Amino acid sequence: MATVRFFLGVGEAAVAPGFGIITGMFYKREEQPSRQAAWFVGNCVANIIGGLVAWGIGHSPSALQSWRVLFLVLGGITSGYGIILAFILPDSPAKAIFLTESERRIAVQRTLKNRTGAVEATEIFQWSQVADAVKDPQAWCLVFYTFCVNLANGGLTSFSAIIITGFGYSQFKSLLLQMPIGLSQLVFLIITATICTYIPSSRIMAMMLNVTVAVIGIVLIYTLDDIHKVVKLVGLAFVSAFAANIPLSLSIVTSNVAGSTKRSTISVAMFAAYCVGNIVGPQFFYASQEPVYSSGIEASLCGLALGVFFLGCLWVYYTWENKRRDRRTGVVSESHDVHDLMEEQNNKTDKEISSFRYTR
Repeated sequence: MATVRFFLGVGEAAVAPGFGIITGMFYKREEQPSRQAAWFVGNCVANIIGGLVAWGIGHSPSALQSWRVLFLVLGGITSGYGIILAFILPDSPAKAIFLTESERRIAVQRTLKNRTGAVEATEIFQWSQVADAVKDPQAWCLVFYTFCVNLANGGLTSFSAIIITGFGYSQFKSLLLQMPIGLSQLVFLIITATICTYIPSSRIMAMMLNVTVAVIGIVLIYTLDDIHKVVKLVGLAFVSAFAANIPLSLSIVTSNVAGSTKRSTISVAMFAAYCVGNIVGPQFFYASQEPVYSSGIEASLCGLALGVFFLGCLWVYYTWENKRRDRRTGVVSESHDVHDLMEEQNNKTDKEISSFRYTR
């Protein structure tokens, strides 16, 4: 089982960072929240359908254990689709096989005002940009935020079925009750993406709101008696709100980090923090406390609270840095001068491009 889960993690490792970076190459800053959310909808739908599939497999007679059948079915579908994507998914607009030559040029030109670097430069690895990423406060805020919120994700995702069972539901019904939780995640995702698309500079505030809703959900689970099992189930649905921040955090990286190597470095660091958080989180869910898991709930609550703190730090940093740059170089207009265009095509970082401003 441990070996299977290891290779499952290996297969998952490139999904979120890769999709996030590719999305950033094709879409303008203001378009990215909704586009990042669009592919993350698949995660929400999987949570909805996954409970039903697991329930069905659990009730089906088979010579294999249920978990083996689940891995074979879902793993087979995922692997097959992954092979197809390897051939049809481009790693830049300039290589998109579904676009004509003129459409490729337009796709590249329309994203130049993002000021996040030329697509053609993405194949060049620059150690200087790695050093820039290590020294960048926004990178550390994003990494610490990702680690903290995934203390909750690692524990509550792994033990959600058992937690629901602790509310007084049967084991199989607890699998089905994960479906409305996936639906609530989808609702929060759509609301958040809509807000961030139509209200400028609202991404970080929307993320803080989602994490706050998740904190309220954990408080409901932790403080209410078992006789309020429906309300506690609603609380667990509220907890799923912070998952809507995953595509938003990726859109912050693709919008606010210029330089292909620097952007990749921060994306990988965030995913590493995601993995470590998911490893550490379940360690607070002691078997002796089943099915209440009071220590795990407390750790999740602390992680989410710290997540709000680091998002606040990120918002303050972006605001301060934008004002500092405005004082030095003046307010930047939408138009590009020749010098700006050359900086972007030379794959400079956001620290090196004087006209770069951070979106919040």
